[in-house]
Amino acid sequence: MRTKPYQQTFMILLGAFLLAFTYYHINFQNDLVEGGFVGLSLLGKYVFDWSPSVTMLALDIPILVVAMLIMGRKFLVNTVIAAISFSFFYELCERFSPLVFDFSNAMMLAVVISGLLTGLGLGIVLKYGGATGGDDVLSLWLSKWTGLSVGTILIIFDVVVLGLSLFFLPVPQVMYTLFAVLIAGKVVTWTCEFGTKTEKAEKQGKLAHSAV
Repeated sequence: MRTKPYQQTFMILLGAFLLAFTYYHINFQNDLVEGGFVGLSLLGKYVFDWSPSVTMLALDIPILVVAMLIMGRKFLVNTVIAAISFSFFYELCERFSPLVFDFSNAMMLAVVISGLLTGLGLGIVLKYGGATGGDDVLSLWLSKWTGLSVGTILIIFDVVVLGLSLFFLPVPQVMYTLFAVLIAGKVVTWTCEFGTKTEKAEKQGKLAHSAV
């Protein structure tokens, strides 16, 4: 996607903000659990009493190093921007936001909102050349190798982690999160693919015109 560097950075920041806002105000405030590497790190805490932050670093760092070698420095820079800004925005929400979204009596609404907004936020970050962590990078690689969409890979990964979480966490929390993940995965795919068919058609039209 041809965008100027400042436009690309702005969109990555916007996606990271949407993710952070939703994770705090919807997921955290309504006790939705986590998939991905965050979910794995929490499982490590439950099973082995490992520090989640150390586990996250152990999972993320090797993948990000390989990402720099395979996908280039620009991708790594965009990923670092996305990851740091996500943490920064989440901290701001946690410390200063007066907003409370209590959906305890309407959890399916929390599920739908979480799925839509997290999918949109992550989709924007991925579409504009970044990632928020090692699990996103891994999903991008697997998507290229298997031909499956990034959203589908994310769904599969999260379903596996959430399935393991059933041994340690309340079933309703895990099931609600599973529904949110399914929605988010679809939205990620739609967001990443939005406009790509039009761009391909335009390129094919230009090639056909030049060949005449």
